[in-house]
Amino acid sequence: MTTQIITVANQKGGVGKTTTAISLAACLAEAGRPVLLVDLDPQANATSGLGIEKQPGASAYAPLLGQGKLEDKIQPTAFDRLWLIPSEVDLCGAEIELMRIEEPVQVLRRALAPIRETGRFEVVLIDCPPSLSLLTMNAFAAAAHLLVPLQCEYYALEGIATIHRLLNQLRESGANPDLALLGVVMTMFDARTRLSRQVVDEVRRHFGELLFETVIPRTTRLAEAPSFGKPILHYDPYCSATAAYQVLTGEIISRLKI
Repeated sequence: MTTQIITVANQKGGVGKTTTAISLAACLAEAGRPVLLVDLDPQANATSGLGIEKQPGASAYAPLLGQGKLEDKIQPTAFDRLWLIPSEVDLCGAEIELMRIEEPVQVLRRALAPIRETGRFEVVLIDCPPSLSLLTMNAFAAAAHLLVPLQCEYYALEGIATIHRLLNQLRESGANPDLALLGVVMTMFDARTRLSRQVVDEVRRHFGELLFETVIPRTTRLAEAPSFGKPILHYDPYCSATAAYQVLTGEIISRLKI
């Protein structure tokens, strides 16, 4: 089994990045794909969003510094075929520590290599901090694909140019010449407003076919789900956001050809 590594990133916070990572992980698992979600954000929202408590020493921190194996940090979740490498606040210190390591951008790629080689997981999703930090750079260098969630607002395109520039730099420098933009997904879409529709049209002009057809609606149920430690698929299987993420998952499976 070939393992597909996807980084979910946006330097702007509050765009539904972690919600998208959790929801896609759950939907892919529900579709029969063994999935590993790597929480690389010190805020650990993906960890709590899957109902896992933050525990000292449970994160990728030590393996990133060469202390132990990353595969030893894998934990099962309450959901079939979905595993997690959790986060905790100690990852904040990784930024400083990584600067002292040779090739600091390649650390996560090396740590993930044994997991990728086993073929245990069909998809590895990496949830990044909402910044272009060294942890985010590591996630870019470790992945084959980049998925960018964008909120339906006028500021949505801000930062996309930066991500494109970084993508090109990683390719040209040799840090990750194979990194490709898997696509852009619009989140927090409100069909009642002209603004949401205008922003989607504007993003489509910029990205064309790289923009997923599926848009993720703004719903109260989607906002509630993390406080119950469940992906939206398991919190409310029948809400509009669940249906949207299931359709988006189908698009992603088609693009990855898995």
